[in-house]
Amino acid sequence: MVRENEIREAETAVTLPPPTDAGLLFIGRIHTPWTSRMETPRQGRVDGPICRIVVFEPWVSALAGLEQYERIEVLYWLHLSRRDLVLQSPANDRTSRGTFSLRSPARPNPIGTAIARLVGIEGGTVMVRGLDCLDGTPLLDLKPDRTLFTPLAPPQRGDFQIGDP
Repeated sequence: MVRENEIREAETAVTLPPPTDAGLLFIGRIHTPWTSRMETPRQGRVDGPICRIVVFEPWVSALAGLEQYERIEVLYWLHLSRRDLVLQSPANDRTSRGTFSLRSPARPNPIGTAIARLVGIEGGTVMVRGLDCLDGTPLLDLKPDRTLFTPLAPPQRGDFQIGDP
């Protein structure tokens, strides 16, 4: 079993560069039943527990219209995750894989994503099923599930472009 902040035999950590400000805003907090990475599911399940996403002011009005979607994409900041691993051993089997080939929470920019089933919205609180993050996780964004949209065709030669006379 993995221990928090453990570096396994086949893993490699690097020295992080100095921090820079990307201008991210935490727009809310996610409340789940899990307080430790050891108990958090590896992937969210649509039959999992109801989790509450509390959206902060002034962003509550941005929830208007979200109720029409069955599934939403939740983007969150994995605030307790390591950021220095470039090679990881997810099965702890002494083999390594690059961080970008894994869905591990240990990432240079620990952004988590989940497609969650929308259960309901009450004021500034969104109830969902299907999350896999710790209680108190900062919320970055909410979006309708992109698979619910038909992709737009690329512009064709001769189509009107912005800036055309």
